[in-house]
Amino acid sequence: MATANTQSKVPSHILGYPRIGDKRQTKFALEHYWKGKKDKAATQAALLEVFTTNIQDQIDAGLDIITTGDFAHYDLVLSQAVAFGVQPPRFAGAATLDTFDRQFYFARGCDHTGQYEDNAAWQMTKWFDTNYHYLVPELEADEDFSNTDFTQIFKQVSDAKAIIEKNAQEGKIDKKLKVVLVGPVSFLYLATSKAEDKLDHLDKLLPVYADLLNQLGEQGVDWVQMDEPILSLDLDGRWQQAFERAYNGLQQTPPQLIVANYFDTLGNNCHVACNLPVSGIHIDITRSSQPKQYVTQVIDHLPSHKLLSIGVVDGRSVWTTDQARVQDILTEANERLNTPHSYNNGNQPKAADGKDNQRLWVGTGSSLLHLPVDLTSEEVPKNLKGKLAFAKQKLSEVVICAKLATGELQPDVTATDISLSPTQSDAQVRDGVFSDRYAKQEAKLNLPLLPTTTIGSFPQTAEIRKARRQWNNGELSDSDYQDAMKAEIRQCVTDQEALGLDVLVHGEAERTDMVEYFAQYLDGFWLAKNGWVQSYGTRCVRPPIVVGDISRPKAMTVDWISYAQSLTNKPMKGMLTGPVTILNWSFAPSDAATRDILRLQIAEAINQEVSDLQDAGISIIQIDEPAFREGLPLKQAEHASYWKQAVDSFKHSASSAKPETQIHTHMCYSSFHDCLHHISAMDADVITIETARSGLQLLDAFKVDGNIDRADGSANIEGGYQNAIGPGVYDIHSPRAPDSDTMQIVIDEAQKYIPIERLWINPDCGLKTRNWEEVRQQLRNMVEMTHIVRKKYAA
Repeated sequence: MATANTQSKVPSHILGYPRIGDKRQTKFALEHYWKGKKDKAATQAALLEVFTTNIQDQIDAGLDIITTGDFAHYDLVLSQAVAFGVQPPRFAGAATLDTFDRQFYFARGCDHTGQYEDNAAWQMTKWFDTNYHYLVPELEADEDFSNTDFTQIFKQVSDAKAIIEKNAQEGKIDKKLKVVLVGPVSFLYLATSKAEDKLDHLDKLLPVYADLLNQLGEQGVDWVQMDEPILSLDLDGRWQQAFERAYNGLQQTPPQLIVANYFDTLGNNCHVACNLPVSGIHIDITRSSQPKQYVTQVIDHLPSHKLLSIGVVDGRSVWTTDQARVQDILTEANERLNTPHSYNNGNQPKAADGKDNQRLWVGTGSSLLHLPVDLTSEEVPKNLKGKLAFAKQKLSEVVICAKLATGELQPDVTATDISLSPTQSDAQVRDGVFSDRYAKQEAKLNLPLLPTTTIGSFPQTAEIRKARRQWNNGELSDSDYQDAMKAEIRQCVTDQEALGLDVLVHGEAERTDMVEYFAQYLDGFWLAKNGWVQSYGTRCVRPPIVVGDISRPKAMTVDWISYAQSLTNKPMKGMLTGPVTILNWSFAPSDAATRDILRLQIAEAINQEVSDLQDAGISIIQIDEPAFREGLPLKQAEHASYWKQAVDSFKHSASSAKPETQIHTHMCYSSFHDCLHHISAMDADVITIETARSGLQLLDAFKVDGNIDRADGSANIEGGYQNAIGPGVYDIHSPRAPDSDTMQIVIDEAQKYIPIERLWINPDCGLKTRNWEEVRQQLRNMVEMTHIVRKKYAA
């Protein structure tokens, strides 16, 4: 029988919540503000409505600890860097902007207030192995973090407290407040710095954290959640020691601290994390293949006076939680953590309900940021009823799981993941080595030196969105919709020819998203109508949900691409999304074995599309893989298996291509230094990469010293990358239009690494999020630069 201590209430909480709003209110409010259609007061009022709903949702669900501080207007790392006074020198004068406007200037490279000139925006890269992007803080060698401004953080605290107090006055139980911060060690790890060692900043950074924590304590904040996701990585001794140094320096601050880790297990950082001088730690068991053993390991390392928050509700899965499995884990953890002999008298953490004897918290594995907001407005298929849960539904799941821990509730055995039974076949590879293929492709395509092209998408105009909305609502017939999209394609082709581009694209007018579009034509996916998830800033995507084996019943792009090709004599690229990206940007099972099978199923579908495009006369086909490195597991031990499966699936997707058919791929916002072997093994004829926002740092990974193909057909990567490359010459995520001289810097630098005859010229990424005025000017400058460079390097 459970002891009295075991039966005490187990506090429930989350690590974070979506900030886009259930109808993307945040997105629309900010975009109207940047365009001058809404003033600051009205914009902030709209944001406050979403914030208020987020806090109220937590209260209504019955969570014991209410989480705030994570409501970033663009990105949490960016917001915190701005609060800490980080300001690269090129943004001279930006300190006169308040932190609300300054963050957008850094993120977009454009000061929408009109006071300061356009500048290169901060680099943006993936948040670990998710499809969320964070803004990378840029630290000077002598960064002193002196110009701090915590206004935005404190406003969230005061607003959240007001909502909690209002609910208490209405008879609802008072709640404790928890503020989310990116922890100091992860903050430095994720930043770039001109210092020789990023850890040199720690001594100046810690007093800033201490000051912030002291002020939060003065405002009555009970808990501060210090997000330290790098504890999921294989850290060396220096970074492990940095954790001890950092939290030793913060242990006297008033709010109780809980260090939160997620996305994987603590691994070899378990001892370090468990022994930090904080009140407790949070672990994510939803990504562990052996969650029960993992919890046992952590409890064995955890001192008896500390609490353990166990993340049992998956913050990255739309499937309901397996309650029976969770109860088994939590019941045992509760018994072990809350037996009387385990306490260190006088040093127990305060529980959310005021009791001193509760060492177990229950929460989400990670922030719910990575999920759609609310399932209630969806028309869920009958076979999925009761199996899905979005962010709002996950709140209730957390409360249920906390009650399962004490036996107050019995598990709902019908709540479980979907069952898949796919079969696997062998991956295939295309014929020929690159050098032979490229020679045949050059002869067929007859392109000039430094061919110009774009990554694929062009602006999704108001007219496109209106036609799609009318079509979806039944107000526009299929034929009328197709005519509307063909008119957009005609205009896109006409504009590209007028600009003088060499390889054209059809512009993707008919596509909502590069993954969603394909999912709607593939068996085995379901699309939620309002399943929006933040990707970066105000950019939202609708990840499809894998519900069964994946196959391609019919062609998905051939008619559109063929129509576009009929409008021009120039080569038209067929645009496809690769299997790694489709899987990674969908809600799919997280276990590696199932993902490997699904990835190859998608590869076969794309391979069939390549074959049909080729038969339709399309000579260049791009298979985008921006998530190629993003999907890499966080633990080194799992890398080799992932790389093999990822490379094999890409090669299979292109295996039907003839030697004279040119295969392109695109990657963005990743570091390629540690995966060049695997990119080379993909054997795409042309790879286009992001370089402009990263300050050309990515180019170094592709440096070529030789020009030799191996006998087995793989590239000689000891001599660098051997295939063709298109380094992005400007950042499309900023509305600014760099002049041709600025773009030329990229090519002048690139030719030091890559032979000029294997260089292509293109933007960093697709142009979907820009408007036509911006696009025309940007591409006009790009083509102008190309003509100058061709004369310079023509032999």
